[in-house]
Amino acid sequence: MTSDRAVSGRAVSGGAVSGRAVSGGAVSGGVTSAGVPPRGVHIPLITPFDAAGEVALDALEALAHDMLTAGAAGLVALGTTAEVATLSAAEKDAVLGTLARVCRERGAPLMAGAGNNDTAASRDALAALGKVPGVAAALTLVPYFTRPSAAGVVAHFTELAAGSPVPLVIYHIPYRTGQELDADTLRTLGALPGVVGVKYATGGIGAATVDLLGELPDDFAVFAGDDLFFSPLLAMGAHGGILASAHLATGRYVELAGAWAAGDVTRARDLGHRLGALSAALFAEPNPTVIKGVLHAQGRIPTASVRLPLLPAGPGAVDGALRLLAGRDPGAPGLTAAS
Repeated sequence: MTSDRAVSGRAVSGGAVSGRAVSGGAVSGGVTSAGVPPRGVHIPLITPFDAAGEVALDALEALAHDMLTAGAAGLVALGTTAEVATLSAAEKDAVLGTLARVCRERGAPLMAGAGNNDTAASRDALAALGKVPGVAAALTLVPYFTRPSAAGVVAHFTELAAGSPVPLVIYHIPYRTGQELDADTLRTLGALPGVVGVKYATGGIGAATVDLLGELPDDFAVFAGDDLFFSPLLAMGAHGGILASAHLATGRYVELAGAWAAGDVTRARDLGHRLGALSAALFAEPNPTVIKGVLHAQGRIPTASVRLPLLPAGPGAVDGALRLLAGRDPGAPGLTAAS
């Protein structure tokens, strides 16, 4: 199952996109007229590796098609789940080019991770996205480690949004960035021209969550970023989720979003509890190690390999997730077949 278009020695070979010097502007397939990504499930794709440790682009492409066929509203390239910090520049270009091409073919929106805690470097990374046809939005972290004030965060995103060729979805994940932003700050960010949403991953649901979802700027979407809280956030009015867990049982996560949207509370609650258990199992060890272990066990990627400092998930964690998917836990119907 090794890709003949893999990235060899972290240098791009046949069929990949190199240097991001691709002609044409960004496309907005699947987004609204305001540039807001559509409601539903967006999947931050893993980066599969072959037995030699090289990026398996064919496996990545197959996963992307699988997710969209199962009903995913869009894909995310170069997120944390992709182990982006361990990818070379050439590998990042290859991954982004592959997923952009799939999304163009399927008429689906692609978000791309871009930016860090350096405003100038983030501005340059966003500018490069304008050269990649198929990128509809950028997923951009709240500045981490330096921990600017809330006013500094607003100034950071004001500058980025003013020059970005694609709309911004802010990635708010305070347990990684050290930045706790209140609802008023997020509303200020959401009102900026060019900022269209937030990946909301605060590690729980608190007063700030209730406050934010109770009053949102126009054309500003909230996407659940903590998989375990996807269902309750949908119940509170979130627009969808950016969910690593949805690599598995993709159709069930899509069904859950549809159930809440349709007001089918009984179905949504039941499915939400079951998928919550699956998400917990998939995050029993550092993401994306368990997800990769399950995908490999299913024969969908060549190996379960991850790059240091991550280590592969233990067999117990992988088997626990497989049991939930197959319904081999007592009283837990399987999630891979209609139920």
